[in-house]
Amino acid sequence: MRRYDPRLILGILLVLGGLLSLLDVMGIISNASGIFWGLIFAAGGLVFLFMLVNDQNNWWAAFPAFTLLGLSVASFLPRSLEAYGGLAFFAGISLGFWWVYFTGTSERWWAIIPAGVLLTLGVVSVVDDVSNGMETGGLFFLGLGLTFMLVAVLPGGRSRSWALIPGTVLLLFGAFLGSYRGASAYLWPVVLIILGGYFVWRFFRGSST
Repeated sequence: MRRYDPRLILGILLVLGGLLSLLDVMGIISNASGIFWGLIFAAGGLVFLFMLVNDQNNWWAAFPAFTLLGLSVASFLPRSLEAYGGLAFFAGISLGFWWVYFTGTSERWWAIIPAGVLLTLGVVSVVDDVSNGMETGGLFFLGLGLTFMLVAVLPGGRSRSWALIPGTVLLLFGAFLGSYRGASAYLWPVVLIILGGYFVWRFFRGSST
């Protein structure tokens, strides 16, 4: 068997780039450069994803895997949807942290916080691009508050009830900063229901034990 030669990969990439550029010039496709880099990012992400699925001890591979896949999705987006590129990128990184948490719930609970923060940043970036001057500061703090609530509510959260304090404070601050009453009028009651339901559930669970 012939030894691996990096010139083969380089040649394939050059041919692929040339074909995509030619199709773009002919008007058959658009965003040739985005498709090219999207394929590169996807290939790299799949390599790390294979390492992740093949051996659960390689949990660190979740970060480059989903980050590269998020970049791939953002690269494939057409110009009409480029406002969602930030969401795809941040959601990809967030998904890596969610993978780390759900494959090691008890000892890797810390992954919930960056996962929620990054997903919040992605949502804020979309709202900031598609809305007409909507103030996103309140939305950002609401996302942070919900993130800390998840720290306390998700599996293994009985020992992390401390997260309810910063979560409540951030939710109150986010609701206070919310500039559009139409959105906060629906969101705030839902937050209260979730928070109240959690305390009720903790009460009955404590009584049963």
